[in-house]
Amino acid sequence: MPFVDLQSRLGVDVDRWLLLQSGPQPNQRAARCHAFEKELVECSHGIGATRAKRECRLEFEDFYECMHRQKLHKRLYTIRQQRDKMIKEGTYTPPAHHTGQSGQSDP
Repeated sequence: MPFVDLQSRLGVDVDRWLLLQSGPQPNQRAARCHAFEKELVECSHGIGATRAKRECRLEFEDFYECMHRQKLHKRLYTIRQQRDKMIKEGTYTPPAHHTGQSGQSDP
């Protein structure tokens, strides 16, 4: 507990706008990655940046993936490559609605 609590005296909540996902959201709903950010902050609170990098690695990776979706994009890219390879080999034919054709005859 700080000796002089400037945040409450000045009416400023630094923690609220400092965190990306904790700011005011439309329709008063939590942001997409709010839960992951909260876990990271709870893990790293009070232990310092050096220890937090070591001890909170899993929480950071989860939060980073939620924000940037790099693993998801890499997986989708691999799936698309495999699909294109199978189409080229002739072992897979995509459905008509996936190729932009309606599949039904127009009257």
